[in-house]
Amino acid sequence: QVRLVESGGGLVQAGGSLRLSCTASGTIVGVPPMAWSRQAPGNARDMIVTISSDGTTYYADSVKGRFTIARDNAKNTAYLQMNSLKPEDTGVYYCSSQQYWGQGTQVTVSS
Repeated sequence: QVRLVESGGGLVQAGGSLRLSCTASGTIVGVPPMAWSRQAPGNARDMIVTISSDGTTYYADSVKGRFTIARDNAKNTAYLQMNSLKPEDTGVYYCSSQQYWGQGTQVTVSS
């Protein structure tokens, strides 16, 4: 069993930055892939950023060039640096790893 806990969400003005963290605990084997998904109000949850076990990253077009994912394997933590935030980035951000999901952290970007 793996537990994922996100933190770092909040309210920010458009153009601002936030850094989300996701820390994994429990029975962790190797370096599992991790991902960030976003769910805007009334919308489905969409995966926006992933990082594989070997460090390969994927970014959805909507966040490419603005968001950066990184991980600290020693701390079992993944980070999502979000710059140049837009109101459309508002939503609940979820961290996931394999079949496990965190509880989500709210990000609100005001115009």
